[in-house]
Amino acid sequence: MPIAEKLGIIGGSGVYDLPVLTPERETLIRTERGVVNAELGRYSRDDGEELSVVFVARHGAGHSIPPHRINYHANILALKQLGVTCVLGTTAVGSLRERIHPGELVLLDQFLDFTSGRSYTFFDGGPEGVQHTDMTYPYDESMRHILIDVAEACDLQLRPRGTYVCTEGPRFETAAEIEMFAKLGGDVVGMTNVPEVVLANEMGLKYAAISLVTNYGAGLSDSPLTHEEVQEAMEQNQAQIGQVMSGLITRLAETGGEGLGR
Repeated sequence: MPIAEKLGIIGGSGVYDLPVLTPERETLIRTERGVVNAELGRYSRDDGEELSVVFVARHGAGHSIPPHRINYHANILALKQLGVTCVLGTTAVGSLRERIHPGELVLLDQFLDFTSGRSYTFFDGGPEGVQHTDMTYPYDESMRHILIDVAEACDLQLRPRGTYVCTEGPRFETAAEIEMFAKLGGDVVGMTNVPEVVLANEMGLKYAAISLVTNYGAGLSDSPLTHEEVQEAMEQNQAQIGQVMSGLITRLAETGGEGLGR
């Protein structure tokens, strides 16, 4: 039977390619919100069926785009135009809690938005009209359950829930901000998941996000953080992230997307 789902992966800091795929080609996708460089690949099952996968590097080639200048709209539209139905985002995050250690994987289920000045919607009152998208559960539960099963099968330590605090960046947070975010219920902090998750929901895409904790937030660690340290931590944990992505691809290919409801 044909594969029902087409997977898109948006790679964050340290995730710039997908070695588990058979590459086909790189292409520039032109959208009404901008141009996106996408890598097209495929995953082949033993019975010959294939799952198409589209990869987009969120920060561009060589991590050249800072968080507040990422064209989130174009990235989501490009995936939509390519027929993607499910999206997995990866993010590098800092921990807001001492019990959540660097090196751990966290599967997001909620977010708190502290960004400013970004464009948060496709529905600005133009030709698309005004729409208010439900955001009670912003991350697709069916994809989350698959990722939890994949982590268990791979014997990976994955926290099944986590609230992501999104800040504007590109600066890191103050110790007072980290303390405040934790008191408000945040678990990890990053700079990119909003408005990405919102826009994916607006376009009707199933969206899940998995975060790798690279460091403790300011005030929870004695040493100041650098971007190079975040990059190094991501590179050291590439194998974990690769296992999760490979497992998700395999599961979608095996089931043809069955069970991925909204």
